Amino acid sequence: MSEAAIRLSIFAGLFVVLALLEYFVPRRELKPVKAKRWFTNWTIVLIDSLLVRLLFKTAAVGGALWAADNGIGLFNLVSAPYWLEFAISFAVLDFAVWLSHVASHKIPIFWRIHRMHHSDVDIDVSTAIRFHPIEIILSMIWKYAMVIALGAPAAAVLVFEIVLNGGAMFNHSNMKLPLWLDRVLRWVIVTPDMHRVHHSADRAETDSNYGFNLSFWDRIFRTYIDQPEKGHDDMTIGIDEWQDERPTGLGWSLSVPFIEQRPARANIQTGART
Repeated sequence: MSEAAIRLSIFAGLFVVLALLEYFVPRRELKPVKAKRWFTNWTIVLIDSLLVRLLFKTAAVGGALWAADNGIGLFNLVSAPYWLEFAISFAVLDFAVWLSHVASHKIPIFWRIHRMHHSDVDIDVSTAIRFHPIEIILSMIWKYAMVIALGAPAAAVLVFEIVLNGGAMFNHSNMKLPLWLDRVLRWVIVTPDMHRVHHSADRAETDSNYGFNLSFWDRIFRTYIDQPEKGHDDMTIGIDEWQDERPTGLGWSLSVPFIEQRPARANIQTGART
């Protein structure tokens, strides 16, 4: 199977499994606009996929192969055990994604793009694929740069991409985990309860729990919050100004980078004090 076929098969299989788990063991009661949300979120990911296919000949794995063929990047210049190259590449790429996520909240122009993801009025497995096409393109450029600079092994990049996509679907899902299992897992990986805090409309909670896969970056950099102040059942998901059906619309969602927010909310997201 090709790299793209492997990734697509795993993505589709995980999405179905998590969607079923959400249905049978939900964590929160979702709003009655799920069908419209899912149509919009799936249409967005189809647009994203088409743009990536048009603008990039290969995924980040292709960047790793190109770097290896041309002797570019750290691990193509420095000899190290393969297992070490693999482990360091995986960890550095995960940190790079965490760092870019922090930047998407702290740098105003990036927040304007990223807030489409946060505007979703509920959080479930479909939220994991709700990213603006501009953000997807910027993310691809960033990953290419990191992969080439590292000279990361192609296998490590492939595994990282699969784990990252699967982890994002898992931690955005509305699946209810036993509390004891959540407490154990979140020492290593980001759980749904941990990431849900990040999708809170509350300022302090939105500016926390940035991880998509490994959970310890937030602990190390003190951006970790254990639980939402109002509890998972009563917390508000999304962005304060847009607590209506507008974020469920495709045209509105794609136009989010060009929509003005109230100054207070803009300050909240860029970390300014009021």
